[in-house]
Amino acid sequence: MKLKTTKSPAVALAVALTCFWAFSAAHADAADVALTQESQAAITPAKALELLKQGNERFVSGKLKKRDLLAQVKQTSKGQFPFAAIVSCLDSRIPPALVFDQGIGDIFVAMVAGNFVNDDILGSLEFATKLAGAKLIVVMGHTECGAVQGACDKAQLGLLTATLANINPAVNAVRGDYTPRTSKNDKFVQAVTEMNVKLTMQKLRDRSVLLREMIDKGEIGLVGAMYDVSTGRVTFYK
Repeated sequence: MKLKTTKSPAVALAVALTCFWAFSAAHADAADVALTQESQAAITPAKALELLKQGNERFVSGKLKKRDLLAQVKQTSKGQFPFAAIVSCLDSRIPPALVFDQGIGDIFVAMVAGNFVNDDILGSLEFATKLAGAKLIVVMGHTECGAVQGACDKAQLGLLTATLANINPAVNAVRGDYTPRTSKNDKFVQAVTEMNVKLTMQKLRDRSVLLREMIDKGEIGLVGAMYDVSTGRVTFYK
């Protein structure tokens, strides 16, 4: 003979909540898993861009994913399979992994004052995409860029002078009635910042035959971006 048992509403609710928390925890843990070769291969350039957009939205809204970074260190110790490569400024206020809410092993990052590309960075991007499988390259500038301000003012300081010279083409390319054409004119500085991203994207295509072919075949994507240091939001454009 079986005894019939009944659960009080409170007990039933507790059981339901326990199941829900277990389910949520399981899915949260899944988000902590580093990318594998298989999961990376399934990401398209369009999907890679969407992942970055979603990550920045989480960053701006303060709803960052919970990650076990030490677990990701162990997961990536034998290999890495990032889905995107970011060329950004050296500025300490725009760490790409944070502003895109990504974990260890998710993105490659090349940081240099003024977010320009030279042969060393282009070679690194060729490695990131052709050999390591990243599906998207992002050239990201930011508002209030000190490197751009220095280029606008023709600043001279040690080796930094040669570094800022890489931004001079953008300074010269900006047309319009900008007076003065110095760092004192915020609109001029921002116009140069945006032009610098566009010219950097063009240089990437012109200088690297390998990257240009991959872009033209749709194997990888290339987009520009602008980070707002006052809001944390990233705006993308082609």
